[in-house]
Amino acid sequence: MIEEKIADPSVWADAARSQPLMRERKRLETLLADDLELQRRSDDIEAYFELAREGEPVDADLEREIPGLVATTEKLETKTMLSGETDTLNAIVVVHPGAGGTESQDWAEMLMRMYLRWAEREGFKTELNEIQDGDEAGIKSATFTISGEFAFGLLTGETGVHRLVRISPFDSAKRRHTSFASVFVSPEIDDTIVIDIKPEDLRIDTYRSGGKGGQHVNTTDSAVRITHLPTGLVAGCQNERSQHKNKERAMKMLRSRLYEYELDKKKAITKKLEDSKLDIGFGSQIRSYVLQPYRMAKDLRTRVEVGDVDRVLDGDLELFIRGYLRMRREGGVPVAGVEEEI
Repeated sequence: MIEEKIADPSVWADAARSQPLMRERKRLETLLADDLELQRRSDDIEAYFELAREGEPVDADLEREIPGLVATTEKLETKTMLSGETDTLNAIVVVHPGAGGTESQDWAEMLMRMYLRWAEREGFKTELNEIQDGDEAGIKSATFTISGEFAFGLLTGETGVHRLVRISPFDSAKRRHTSFASVFVSPEIDDTIVIDIKPEDLRIDTYRSGGKGGQHVNTTDSAVRITHLPTGLVAGCQNERSQHKNKERAMKMLRSRLYEYELDKKKAITKKLEDSKLDIGFGSQIRSYVLQPYRMAKDLRTRVEVGDVDRVLDGDLELFIRGYLRMRREGGVPVAGVEEEI
């Protein structure tokens, strides 16, 4: 049925029709490939058991194949938990440091790197939309888009305050410091979802972006920041050299945030989406990353713990993501603000 619609030449003249069809075809192709992969791995292991019953030595083969089957099964289980209306969409990620100057700004940059490395592991594309460098190190804020199927659904549990405990590289006395940074994830709303934005409700500011060099360089007055006056929501982009492209990108981010804002009202949450964020400080964190006096990353809502915190900071978030999705599926209530003793 999908192929018949795609074969219609008139479809390609209308992006609003063709893009959803292409996404649906890609989704179905992925489901078919996953099913074939699971069947292949299951058949291989069944064949090894048959050989074992005939007296053949297959221990080494099973030790090699079973972890692959487990990983494939867990991946498929994760996808079954992504059934929300916006779970399939791209994710827009915003990172802000908490109080603490250079310490928290450095931590915010570490978090940004963690999510970019996670996206690389997943085969997702990333685009840095806006970044403000710290005074000495790290960042004061960053907004980036992670593009790929289920990117938002996988990252939806990452919204909240993240806490780091370590020996500070910026403290000459080598004392232990605690730093905080917030992460906010929203879906990138495409053109198939209508968000009514009146031109008179927008304030559009242009400015010259700056940075330390490299990927942050942009020497033209092309950066754009758009403020939605009725809600106070703000979106900015400085990544492109073209002011038109930056404006287009900023509008897309604004539409996504307005969509989340409207969803928030429908759920009868009394405060605005931005006001519902927890304070970036003690007693509000969702996850702790401890590098000193021991090493562990622990999610305080799901109680998932990972001893290899370096692996987590390098983008391996699978256990945390799966733990949050399972809790959501089972109707669990996230609890933040309960901290273990350090």
